Amino acid sequence: RADDPVVGGPESSRSEMLHNGVMPADSVTAQFAPVRGYLNTASLGLPPRATGEALHAALDDWFHGRWDAGAFDVHVDTARAAYARVVDVDVARVGILSQVSTASGLVAASLPEGSRVLLAEEEFSSTIYPFLNDTRLDVQAVPLDSLLDRIDDRVDLVVVSAVQSADGRVTDLDALEAAAKAHGVRTFVDLSQASGWLPVKADRFDVTACGAYKWLCSPRGSGFITVAEWADWVRPVYPNWYSGPDPWQSLYGTPVRLASDARRYNVSPAWFDFVGAAVSVSLLADLGVETAHRHSVRLANRLREALGMEPSNSAIVALDTPHGDRLREAGVKAAIRAGKVRLSFYIYNTDEDVDLVADLLGAAPA
Repeated sequence: RADDPVVGGPESSRSEMLHNGVMPADSVTAQFAPVRGYLNTASLGLPPRATGEALHAALDDWFHGRWDAGAFDVHVDTARAAYARVVDVDVARVGILSQVSTASGLVAASLPEGSRVLLAEEEFSSTIYPFLNDTRLDVQAVPLDSLLDRIDDRVDLVVVSAVQSADGRVTDLDALEAAAKAHGVRTFVDLSQASGWLPVKADRFDVTACGAYKWLCSPRGSGFITVAEWADWVRPVYPNWYSGPDPWQSLYGTPVRLASDARRYNVSPAWFDFVGAAVSVSLLADLGVETAHRHSVRLANRLREALGMEPSNSAIVALDTPHGDRLREAGVKAAIRAGKVRLSFYIYNTDEDVDLVADLLGAAPA
């Protein structure tokens, strides 16, 4: 609705919207400085104020020689615990990453020679390149729309994103889980364009990975992997000092000491990135994915309606439009992906952002 209160509106209006499930919680949205026309969370999420403050404080401690390496562990642990809440799993299922390709490479290397891998042609390269580059594997790339129908007893692993990076298409995760169980197929799901706004219980799938710098509003270099309890086939192919049960007791010598949970898949953390991730992911976990989902999809569908498009279940709107320059000149931050203008709506966006785009494209928002 065009008269909906927006982030930064009167307190009474925002409280009313919270009760009917449209506005996100004030305590979280107040942490963000709304940027008119910023519709590019699918590329880079905006940080909460508290995240910036935590990073500034950590950098100041570093500058003045007050930092201690062991002190960063609490930020890593906090971020892991918060992410476990976001994807609804036990924290023991969560390890830390720097990039999604780290997880893709780990899963690819864990597969026996000759394993048949089914993946979507349209996937983001970091998700699929490690499989395509592994000559030991029998990789089949098919159109995303036919991916689930191609799962059968001959497939060993399915690789797919929960939400497609280029255009925001949402994978039918219920159907994926059902087909995988019916045929005894393992699953690797990239949650980078989903975690934060799309409700996903990660341990429904063998392995998931997420870069935290998009919808989790964290510094690039922070990310997470989840490994389901039954996925003990995943080998810790890059063991390091931070994959032990107590990293500070795994610094030197033999034997190899690995954690008994998903921390065995940890990479060595980018310390300052996890200072930020600890704050951002905790705030978003407090907000709740369902709340973020309602708000984000409502805005995306309001734009779709204004442009004469069918509603969708995605926070991302991809437009076949020649008006990318017009949007950019008006200060709209978006991305060009696969020949389309990609707009992404999140908790800090408002109806004003919808109106701005709709007006620029000559549509009348409802």
